[in-house]
Amino acid sequence: MNKEKCDSLEQAREKIDAIDIALIELIAARQFYVDQAVRFKKSVQDVQAPERVEQVIARVRAHAETVGINADVVEQLYRAMIQQFIQRELKEIRP
Repeated sequence: MNKEKCDSLEQAREKIDAIDIALIELIAARQFYVDQAVRFKKSVQDVQAPERVEQVIARVRAHAETVGINADVVEQLYRAMIQQFIQRELKEIRP
């Protein structure tokens, strides 16, 4: 994504709003693939997969550091998102 200096608060807010829409679309795409993945999981342990969660957290933290943003914030966001997806998956395997 191109980053450009803004000339006004309004312009900055427009850019932020556009990013928010893109983030929501990406989260929706991630949810779609989480829904695909749950088809291959047979147990609560398969869904919770703490080792996979930690792999994802390590990967996103490393990328956050690479691009120069706060890795703690990224980790908190991802942990919250992953927890919600785990709850969604659990509903699928536990009718």
